Amino acid sequence: MSLNSLERPVDGTSRGVRRRLAWSLALPLAVASVMVSSGAATAAPPPAQPDFGPNVVVIDPSMTTSQIQATVDAISTQQIPDGFGNGRYEIAFKPGTYGADKPLNFRIGYYMDFAGLGAMPTDVVINGTIDAYNQCDSGGSCVASNNFWRSISNLTINVAGKSDCQSGEFWAVSQATSMRRVYVNGYTTLMDYCSGPSYASGGFIADSQIGGYTTVGTQQQWLTRNSSLNGWSNGVWNEVFAGVTGAPAQNFGVSGGVYTTLATNPESREKPFLYLDSSGKYNVYVPSVQFNSSGTTWSAGQTPGRSLPISDFFVAKPTDSVQTINLALAKGKNLIFTPGIYNFNRTAFVTRPDTIVMGLGLATLTSQNGATPMVVGDVKGVEISDLIFDAGPVNSPALLTIGSPLGSLLPAGAHGFSDPNDPTTLSDVYLRIGGAHVGKTTVALVVNSNNVVMDNIWSWRADHGNAGTVGWTINTADTGLLVTGNNVTATGLFVEHYQKDETIWAGQNGKIIMFQNEMPYDPPTQAAWTQHDGTLGYPAVHVLNNVKTFQAWGMGSYSYFNQGVNIYAANGFVVPTKLAAGSVQDSLTIFLSTAGFGGIQNVINGVGGSSTIANPDAVVPVVSYP
Repeated sequence: MSLNSLERPVDGTSRGVRRRLAWSLALPLAVASVMVSSGAATAAPPPAQPDFGPNVVVIDPSMTTSQIQATVDAISTQQIPDGFGNGRYEIAFKPGTYGADKPLNFRIGYYMDFAGLGAMPTDVVINGTIDAYNQCDSGGSCVASNNFWRSISNLTINVAGKSDCQSGEFWAVSQATSMRRVYVNGYTTLMDYCSGPSYASGGFIADSQIGGYTTVGTQQQWLTRNSSLNGWSNGVWNEVFAGVTGAPAQNFGVSGGVYTTLATNPESREKPFLYLDSSGKYNVYVPSVQFNSSGTTWSAGQTPGRSLPISDFFVAKPTDSVQTINLALAKGKNLIFTPGIYNFNRTAFVTRPDTIVMGLGLATLTSQNGATPMVVGDVKGVEISDLIFDAGPVNSPALLTIGSPLGSLLPAGAHGFSDPNDPTTLSDVYLRIGGAHVGKTTVALVVNSNNVVMDNIWSWRADHGNAGTVGWTINTADTGLLVTGNNVTATGLFVEHYQKDETIWAGQNGKIIMFQNEMPYDPPTQAAWTQHDGTLGYPAVHVLNNVKTFQAWGMGSYSYFNQGVNIYAANGFVVPTKLAAGSVQDSLTIFLSTAGFGGIQNVINGVGGSSTIANPDAVVPVVSYP
């Protein structure tokens, strides 16, 4: 969660705390009754079809427009203010055209996924919009900087139905959100400029086509990859494009430019998706890996990949035990987690190559009794998507571990089970420590395997949340991401507020494309946040000295120390000085707002100016290092 250049808390308090909404954990009975009585949308699936449970709401073209609008509105009304509640919902549209008689203008709230069930994005067409707007607090401050945990995928939006200020597709979101495999036919804005101050801290678009102009506005940072644009304006600090046709030209560090543009994306793998075939049966489509690609995967026809029948999957419910899930995995099943909260008091082990693990409606795996909720063996091709991994009150060594515990520290050749042409992939995976409840972990995400793609990861030690869930000694976590595997690529990596090195990279040939970080707000003293050798603070990314090859584009780290004392970090980023020239492109630090204290003394390895009260809300850039 982040402040942008216009965000200045006037009372000196943390943005998240000052602007926190009074979120209720209760599910309104009226909403529940609407969902139960909504007719075809919640009818039991045909006997031959899987039971996805009550929180997968399937929308059918045979439903009336008013019925569809009422069904979705009931869920949205419940979820829009409920950032730390237990509601989880998948809104799934069968192939067809919706809103032909009257446009459908939906609102998307927390833990809501809108997804088309077609084989192609053009198989589901919504005439209308799917909008994320600012949220306004009791003082009238309206922002999108806390609009987390939501997504749109695999459909077409014909923008229609609004004639007021909010005309167009409004996608004012921040971290832990995604727009994937979407065709937006019309104007799109990534900020809600109709109420102020309109701050936003996103975000991620992949494998999508925006047919109209895109306004970025107050978005601090954004990654767009493997997509097609038709005009893109402004941005605040760090806008990154990789393999995007129509992307703006590279201009970072030139007269205040904020664009980092790569003509191609080095490596990507689109996430698996649920679809209905011509006979009406559910399947899962698994896209193949791409190298040095640009544009969408579906512009010339179906995305290259393979299809799996739903019978290959165990469809889990929150009432299923970890033992039941592990038994299904041992029998060779893939996994679909239906929407809900899963309390894991032991570890789910994924040990079969090419296992698919999918969440619907941002299903959440919560650690109990210090368990690591999921461990993936050192095998090829495992794909994990659309899941939140939540720490519990007893410290966990990790929330998600990929690969053997020793990773690349093993002798050469010990990683014989990975495959660069079939990488393990994490897509829209979010890790959370605190916020909803007290949480503790040592390292949130550990990647020990070689050949891994991390695509849109938010690893977040909460800086705000429900009462009693956030504080220096309450939601404790050293590191958000540890990478020891070789050939690991991160596209869209967000790691925030951890208490020591926030990201540690020990593997060879790593790549990061767009990194966003806020240092912890809450170190109580400099002594509490000083390394053993006397170095002040901890970096946002620490690439260890054993690393010989590493590349990064568009890395930003921001500071906002709010405990009333000056706290300093010596560097935003630390990397080996022996890296090849220009290995790190377009890095920056920022001192957030005039209400903070201390700052970051150097951008990278003692290079670059300082970001302190002397230059608040200003980018301090290093265009190329070393």
